[in-house]
Amino acid sequence: MERTSASPPSPSAEALAADLELVASFAKGYRAYLESRVVGCSAIVERLFLAFLCEGNVLLEGAPGLGKTSLAKAWAEYLGLGFKRVQFTPDLMPLDVIGTTILRSAAGEGGSEASPYKFYPGPIFANVVLGDEINRATPKTQSAFLEAMEEKRVTFLGEAHELPSPFFVIATQNPIELEGTYPLPEAQVDRFLMRLFFAMPDFATLRSILESSEGRGWGEPAGRESTQAALAAFRRASQAVVVPQELRGFIARLVAETHPGGSSVEAVRKYVRYGASPRCAIGLLKAVKARAVAGGRPCASFDDAEALFKDLANHRVILGFEAEADGVGMDRVLDAVLSAARLEYRGSA
Repeated sequence: MERTSASPPSPSAEALAADLELVASFAKGYRAYLESRVVGCSAIVERLFLAFLCEGNVLLEGAPGLGKTSLAKAWAEYLGLGFKRVQFTPDLMPLDVIGTTILRSAAGEGGSEASPYKFYPGPIFANVVLGDEINRATPKTQSAFLEAMEEKRVTFLGEAHELPSPFFVIATQNPIELEGTYPLPEAQVDRFLMRLFFAMPDFATLRSILESSEGRGWGEPAGRESTQAALAAFRRASQAVVVPQELRGFIARLVAETHPGGSSVEAVRKYVRYGASPRCAIGLLKAVKARAVAGGRPCASFDDAEALFKDLANHRVILGFEAEADGVGMDRVLDAVLSAARLEYRGSA
């Protein structure tokens, strides 16, 4: 007889309301804590939280000194999770990231003829891993780091070592125009759920940064137990969040329109070389659910998809040389995709 996997039972209306309230309250405290310590990046703070709920990973891009590392540290501090930082440099080796084995003495470390080696885990074995300036490492080291990130485990000398749960990677990279960088291949960049951009703050934000730098900020970290409770509540609630069929069609249309072969968008046909992968559509569906739950809502909306689409697609859509020649950026192309899909599903551009 063929076996079928049973779906988890749907929570009651009261249980769902309680889970939504718990996650929304946790998200509110998270935003207050982070925004009192890292000024001027409210949207990035929100996106980091959503990616964490989705068990995705985030690529932060921006020039040195804008606060990428400070944000990642404050983020892990609030959640109360194990945190490790890897500073990527051209001489960093894969074993410096994933760990290595050492021959152990039979008397002192319980060595045996069957297993004479002991595995010593590297910094990748943490709940939250900050890969600082990942594009300053060589492609070989980048590949080792991203493989562990994708598989959630490390295989060394034929033995698999599971990474902690939850496991979340925040990787920062400098703009590729800076000297000494190794651009990440498209297939590796695609493994990040979102790519977020740090921009140079304006005058008013700079003044706020100077004022906040003299204090510690306010609020207390949530701690590991509260974080685990919020994650459990999110997993239950996300199973019950309503995603209308029209919204699922909208998400599929957004991703399909990025492919020049079948797109109705002139800017895509003219300037795009490769469109977003199906992984983008799957990630966007998860992200709209997360945004709804974090907002205390039992139903996802078109606004959720529109707000998050560019963050999930900007590193997956590859522009051709025509775009550079005409001075056309990614924002213009993705805005045109949004307008076309909005016109079809919402009746207005």
